[in-house]
Amino acid sequence: MTPSAASSAPAVTRVSVVGRGRLGSAIAPTLTHAGYTVFGPTGRDEPVGDADVVLLCVPDREIRDAAAAASGHATLIGHTSGATGLDDVDFGLHPLQTFAGGDDPSVFAGIGAAIGGRSPEALTIARSLATALGMHAFEIADADRARYHAAAAFAANFVVTLEGLAERLLREAGPDIDDGDARALLAPLVRRTVENWAARGAASALTGPIARGDDETVARQRAALAPELVPLFDVLADHTRALAAERSR
Repeated sequence: MTPSAASSAPAVTRVSVVGRGRLGSAIAPTLTHAGYTVFGPTGRDEPVGDADVVLLCVPDREIRDAAAAASGHATLIGHTSGATGLDDVDFGLHPLQTFAGGDDPSVFAGIGAAIGGRSPEALTIARSLATALGMHAFEIADADRARYHAAAAFAANFVVTLEGLAERLLREAGPDIDDGDARALLAPLVRRTVENWAARGAASALTGPIARGDDETVARQRAALAPELVPLFDVLADHTRALAAERSR
């Protein structure tokens, strides 16, 4: 496969990937598989390979220094951060996915990619790289990047936090249930819930006592919680009531 880009941007055939974390370690072989000549991923304090594009797969706090170190090694520099603006780079390319390590090239297939560019040329390069990786690119303005990334945190990070709390409550409710048992028992419920949400939307997928208007059961749930969990329960319950109200409109 030969890499290609829109006529408004220079042809990109060489990409230098900086960052040996989970994302950099997944992107580098996938770009190679897509036909690019890839240097790296390189680690901290290692020389940056000269290329058409340097793609920074580093923590947000390291972007500025990494971009400065990469200056002069490529025509354009991009980062893979979801929340960080483009002040120090030419473009952004953020895969809307979680990476656990050891991922094969198909991990990018069909997922979203938030892109942005400080110039039409840079935006075109970001889009072409996303397409080469097999992703669906969508543009996010710099001013909206933090809001976009918050959406990703709600969809992924906070879900994991809530599932961790669900494990804890189930273990406390059943003395014979250990960590593995709790996950095995809850996982089918979580999977079906996510599948229903993806197919039908949040309001239509909502079930449970709040959706049924069963305030007595909700009160019993609240009373059974440790005091430190009550404020979180109340906030989630309020938002769930608002979601349930959407179904009756």
